[in-house]
Amino acid sequence: MIFKQLLKATITIAAATTATALTQAEQTATPNQVAVTIEDSNFVKSHTPSSFILPSPEGTWTWGMAPIYDDQGKVHLFNSIIDKKGSWIKNSKIVHWVADQPEGPYTLIGDVFVSPDASYHNPQISKVGDTYVLVFLLNRHNDANGSKQEVGIATAKSLTGPWKESPHNPIITATKQNGNHASNPTFVAAPDGKYRIYHKIFNGSRKLGKREIALSMSDNIEGPYERHSEKPVLSYAKQGVDIEDPYAFMYKGMYYMILEDRQNVKAMLEGKPETNAADGGFRPGLIYQSKDGLDWGIPKVGYRTNKTYFGHELARSERPSILWKDGKPDYLYLACHDEDSTAGYILKINNWEGE
Repeated sequence: MIFKQLLKATITIAAATTATALTQAEQTATPNQVAVTIEDSNFVKSHTPSSFILPSPEGTWTWGMAPIYDDQGKVHLFNSIIDKKGSWIKNSKIVHWVADQPEGPYTLIGDVFVSPDASYHNPQISKVGDTYVLVFLLNRHNDANGSKQEVGIATAKSLTGPWKESPHNPIITATKQNGNHASNPTFVAAPDGKYRIYHKIFNGSRKLGKREIALSMSDNIEGPYERHSEKPVLSYAKQGVDIEDPYAFMYKGMYYMILEDRQNVKAMLEGKPETNAADGGFRPGLIYQSKDGLDWGIPKVGYRTNKTYFGHELARSERPSILWKDGKPDYLYLACHDEDSTAGYILKINNWEGE
């Protein structure tokens, strides 16, 4: 009798646990397969480690790398520089570099966006027709929003500028719906003619909530942008883990998104959740594939770590961004601060044809 009661209780607990795991319909496994194996992607298999690039100018530190080729084959790169006496929240600026090849050396061209009243951070670069599009985290720390992170956008006809900020900036604001936070944008020109920005939000307060990925859309590059849905398109908040740093793109008719696995989503999905996981990119990143850019399914491993690639002491590998050449991915750029005083490292992408 006692055994039957214990068995019944065990089944009840297991069923409740499964039900809890399945409530996040966007990304959890099906009822017949709660735990899944997160496989290596063809994308990660295509990588060859190259080198660390962009040593920090004296007295500063650099972060992130948003690369793009120009028509002459030179590599232009946009990233953040922060004075060591300040902080990225208030003192980050976006700068422009250029090189003859992805490995560098890079020459600093100058500032793109800098202001004593705002922090410009985490840029990503795209081109739509003859227009270059730069999206970024915008923190107008002296305005009435109380230094909340929001999303800005700027356009130019040349990579050397002049860059024009949208009159709608911030195009995605720190609303209650967004958890009073909107940051780390990634821009996609969709086949239906609309413009998509995937971006980070919080479910609840920033201190207590979890990071999720939401989608905002517009008929115009400069906006205004509106949330596609009240719900995020990618979230593991109900499982108690979070993600960030999305890089979304279209390739061979499919949407893809590369993400930092900030709190070990991989282990959670495989049924081996890591308690007290270290926050940040201390583990391999994830890559997702989607037909519509809304339902992202189960991820695969998207990139590995600096320790795996270079044998260095493990550090955070974050802010993925692809350098495209003739419509194909050429290099993956990853921000990383380890024993090298650089912005991060790059990986050659060899003949990847999708998943």
